[in-house]
Amino acid sequence: MSSADPTERTGPSGPPRPSEQPSPQPGLVDCARLLAEGRTTSTGLVAAALARIEASRHVLNAFRQLRPEAALAEAADADRRLEAGERLPLLGVPVAVKDDTDVAGMPTYFGCDGVLPPAADDSEAVRRLRAAGAVVVGKTNSCELGQWAFTEGPAFGATRNPWSTAHTPGGSSGGSAAAVAAGLVPAALGSDGAGSIRIPAAWTHLVGIKPQRGRISVHPQSDAFQGLTVNGPLARTVADAALLLDSAAGPHPRDPHRPPAVDARAAARRDPGTLRIALSVRPPLTLTRNAPHPEVVRAVTALAETLARLGHHVEEARPRYGLIGLSFVPRATAGIAELAALHPEPGLLDPRTRSALRTGTRLGGRIVRAARAREVLQHARIGAFFRDTPGEPGYDVLLTPTTAAPPPRVGAFDHLSAWRTDLAMTAACPYAWPWNVLGWPGVNVPAGFTRDGLPLGAQLLGPSRSEARLISLAAQLEADRRWHEHRPPFPGEGA
Repeated sequence: MSSADPTERTGPSGPPRPSEQPSPQPGLVDCARLLAEGRTTSTGLVAAALARIEASRHVLNAFRQLRPEAALAEAADADRRLEAGERLPLLGVPVAVKDDTDVAGMPTYFGCDGVLPPAADDSEAVRRLRAAGAVVVGKTNSCELGQWAFTEGPAFGATRNPWSTAHTPGGSSGGSAAAVAAGLVPAALGSDGAGSIRIPAAWTHLVGIKPQRGRISVHPQSDAFQGLTVNGPLARTVADAALLLDSAAGPHPRDPHRPPAVDARAAARRDPGTLRIALSVRPPLTLTRNAPHPEVVRAVTALAETLARLGHHVEEARPRYGLIGLSFVPRATAGIAELAALHPEPGLLDPRTRSALRTGTRLGGRIVRAARAREVLQHARIGAFFRDTPGEPGYDVLLTPTTAAPPPRVGAFDHLSAWRTDLAMTAACPYAWPWNVLGWPGVNVPAGFTRDGLPLGAQLLGPSRSEARLISLAAQLEADRRWHEHRPPFPGEGA
């Protein structure tokens, strides 16, 4: 499926040394601060982002579409507003959004080939980002309908990992992850229906937040992928991710899920207190029976040791997942079928997508309704892990690997059947999807690197509406581990 192979650059052994890195680009919080202080301009930041995107295009291929003229015009307007004294959380700051997100005047390809009409209106998440002052520079690549943990397809080629361009950045928000990790933009919006924010965040050394269902609207969809998919931020720091989350959060009037508001930025500045944290490296039941890679276990265990050193009570434990996969498969395939059926040229879809469309059509209706009805029981069973009982306090946070393996090589899944692709994805990424069935929040945090310099991640998972606790804990870890100080060389520079 991958396009012509650009020059590959293999990752170094461990993270790059600071002397090997290009000049750091400001993060989201720093961009907003520098603009508010008059120490930079939106026009300068947006022009620099567009230049870096163009310079990396043939190597990373992170973006599907750009809007350079409109973005520069919006940046000039932001500069006038800043000069006049206006202040908004993201006024003049460049950001990117995923290819599944409506931006007025641009087609929403969602990784597909073919001719699609431009969206008439912004999605609710983009409307809120604009209301916060952000300048959307473009839309990042995603695999077709967000199905896989790699970002490759005949419509756009292959998106590559800045840490090693021989490897995938993950998926389906791989373009957003590659763009942020390479410093093309300070932060980006992704979406997560089975780990599609957390997996690429893990494989590109980023913070990725999967919020509570409904925290960031998915309108014009009402219940994306049968309630599995949510929107969320990818960023290099917890503070940056929290700022993007707060800026995009909030419901559309017709949204069915409306959790009470959370102040993510305040949570990122708050001490989490002493928490009971469960470590579990054993994944939920799958058909693959694959054990996690030893380097994944080593990295996540080291993170657990850091949490214990910081004063938390950490012990091995595992929630009772049950047969939660039996609820996931009908919902996921029905969601793919619903979107695939809308494509004006179905013959252009990947054969694996057409297979999922057939499966989702068979599993729709009564079967998917029964799968969704089981969510109440799943909340009760897995929620018991977090509840206090007489003589036995519940856990506050569950720590697991984000993936079972380091990032695969680009092209590793070419020519596989739909069934074999799903098996390979389940083997590599068995940990993330249960939290999509539950609709609960999770945060990927960087967990270090393999001996070959490939990033690894860990998940902080919590019960319903626990974003604030997870964000506070992630910020405490970041202050200790200093993961944001490690950056990949910019394409064409360094190793």
